[in-house]
Amino acid sequence: NGVTIAGGNGRGNATNQLYRPFGLFVDDDQTVVIADWWNDRIMQWKNGDTTNGQVVAGGKGAGNGLHQLNCPTDVLIDKETDSLIICDRDNRRVVRWS
Repeated sequence: NGVTIAGGNGRGNATNQLYRPFGLFVDDDQTVVIADWWNDRIMQWKNGDTTNGQVVAGGKGAGNGLHQLNCPTDVLIDKETDSLIICDRDNRRVVRWS
């Protein structure tokens, strides 16, 4: 049987919601980082906390500024630089977010 580890509270932009989640990454301590496509943000859920995530990139509305994302589709964690590598689809770019 499955168990919800992130979202599951309808679509929306609250920290306990996702709106079209796409790619995700799970790090060594089981933190889940999710590209939240239609919310133009990257969300992080710490292991064991299924009630609320944290916006770790974007979330400032769709746009092409370096503080914004536009429909991100994938995310990785670069452990050496402690940064996120994000595929920012509608800006046609890959960005490093630290």
